[in-house]
Amino acid sequence: MAHRTGLEDHYVIRNQKKLRFGYTTGSCAAAAAKGAAEILLGGKKISEVELMTPKGILLNLELLDIRQEENAVSCAVRKDAGDDPDTTDGILVYARAEKLSASDASEQTGMEADQKELTENKDRFLIDGGAGVGRVTRPGLKQPVGEAAINPVPKAMILRSAEEAADRFDYEGRLKITISVPKGEEIAKKTFNPRLGIVGGISILGTSGIVEPMSEKALIDSIRVEMSQHIAMEEEYLLVTPGNYGADFLREHMELPFEKNIKCSNYVGETIDMAVDMGAKGILFVAHIGKFIKVAAGIMNTHSHSADGRMEVFCAAAVRAGGSLACAQELLQCNTTDEALSVLKKYDLMEEVMKVILEKIQFYLDHRSYHQILLGAVIFSNEYGYLGQTANASELIKKIAKGEKE
Repeated sequence: MAHRTGLEDHYVIRNQKKLRFGYTTGSCAAAAAKGAAEILLGGKKISEVELMTPKGILLNLELLDIRQEENAVSCAVRKDAGDDPDTTDGILVYARAEKLSASDASEQTGMEADQKELTENKDRFLIDGGAGVGRVTRPGLKQPVGEAAINPVPKAMILRSAEEAADRFDYEGRLKITISVPKGEEIAKKTFNPRLGIVGGISILGTSGIVEPMSEKALIDSIRVEMSQHIAMEEEYLLVTPGNYGADFLREHMELPFEKNIKCSNYVGETIDMAVDMGAKGILFVAHIGKFIKVAAGIMNTHSHSADGRMEVFCAAAVRAGGSLACAQELLQCNTTDEALSVLKKYDLMEEVMKVILEKIQFYLDHRSYHQILLGAVIFSNEYGYLGQTANASELIKKIAKGEKE
């Protein structure tokens, strides 16, 4: 019989499919910490633990690979991402609970300072990352440089697990909890961590303790984290590419610092909102026409599930530029933006139509920010290369190239 976690009745319906919830690496770490601490302090092996998540869902998680030593115990919990396409799905997250003497604890002063914000017990419970958990090497994240990449909510969950175990068994000494992920360093290469300067492993994440399948929030949160790091490094004018095409064009065709680019995926509007909120002075988007033709219609989430209208925008722009009915009808029959551009080239309208499209892109970018920051875009096509740039793009290019601050 399969182990019941408590998530059996939790799911969402997307695209007519029932998708299971899962639980985060933070929940895994907290449950493993609870199990290791209870076995260590209670002296009795247990096979599972209950964990209340910040979302209010009670999990019942199985403990694996339990190892007992004289003054320490380690165990693992297997990550289950539900039906979310998560790179960490199925990995083992370990926690090692170790009794500390007074002299051991006195050597952990850097960790003590952090725990003062999380518990009145102050130096009693020390939390750190081991093998496979990344280390922060750049400012701008929620953890100071040099600390393990264990986010605040998971850290608080781990701490609470240790406190509960100590209270249950009347233990008044000190405990050190070390979180490790044996495959973490390999998995981290597939995550945002290398871009964020987190080295050596994955981050222990999760604000709710629960993974919701194909969550847009998780993607937007990752953009927010990366942007906050650039802001912390005093980059007031941000360089943003929606995806790999934009990043490739930036690297191969523009003399701008490629390492400064932030990927925003389909979330153009949210990216502008976050930049305004964080006090950025401007954003230059370097984008493929297939994404940003939608922005010319005020569509700020460029995913095809949210909206399309690419050919309709081309058609309207062609009419505005003086194109014929025949041209408009041909555009409406196109399937790709490169195909539409070939029609415009055939009718000798590409330059005039792109001028209209670029004006509309600038208008809707400014409309989203209410002119609070400087916004612009450089637009290209894989087949036709550089197509043009909006009115503010030249100024933004100069500022980013110089690293200019106001």
